[in-house]
Amino acid sequence: MDPRFVDIHSHVVPSGDDGVQSLAEGLGLARDAFEHGTRLLYATPHVSPALPLTEERQHRIRTAFDELREQTPLELRLGFELTPMASFLAEDPWRYVLEQTEFVLVEIPFVGSAEVFLEVGEWIERAGLTPIVAHPERTEAVLENPGLADELAGRGWPLQVNASSLLGRHTPEMERQGWRLIDDALAAIVASDGHRATRPMLLDDAYELTRTRVGEERALRLFDGTALGLAAEPTASQTPSRVALPGV
Repeated sequence: MDPRFVDIHSHVVPSGDDGVQSLAEGLGLARDAFEHGTRLLYATPHVSPALPLTEERQHRIRTAFDELREQTPLELRLGFELTPMASFLAEDPWRYVLEQTEFVLVEIPFVGSAEVFLEVGEWIERAGLTPIVAHPERTEAVLENPGLADELAGRGWPLQVNASSLLGRHTPEMERQGWRLIDDALAAIVASDGHRATRPMLLDDAYELTRTRVGEERALRLFDGTALGLAAEPTASQTPSRVALPGV
């Protein structure tokens, strides 16, 4: 049986960020992902100093998400990708949880210190949730100090590596760091971080490389969601996201 990929990081819903700019573009991206093995996909719009989640923006995202979910052949769930900022510390992190999980996706800033990121991660933990570290292999803080990734994994914060990093679509340093996290069993999951047609949500090529490198059993856990307690088919025991509930 072919693997059923779980992709926890994408920008498939138009939200004003640098992902898709229309429902039609998002639908094309989601259908392409489905054809390449993805069965459960999270839409994770950016929330950042430049793109706060105002009530008006949240409503627009929710409306677009609902429309897209009706048309996609895969299971679509909602979450967010947080860029660390101090203002989060006055909010409830449940607002940003990945739907039907108790995880929040948060990136280390691409440039500069991880100090605010650590504060945001601990804020998430205090709410009884777990931060997932988005693409650490692409950040200056980890590239300059690879031990930071080891420290975060040691805290129990799952590391999410981008498939595009493993495929060499960024820099050689990012590719090497991505594979180090796989080889050293520090990474918990590989996701696409798919944005648009030129940066699609195709996990199959990265899966084949990973399977060849570390074996099928380890590769499956990195791509099918089981390392995070996820599966391509939902279960009744999973916890819904507050932001994703109807009427919220």
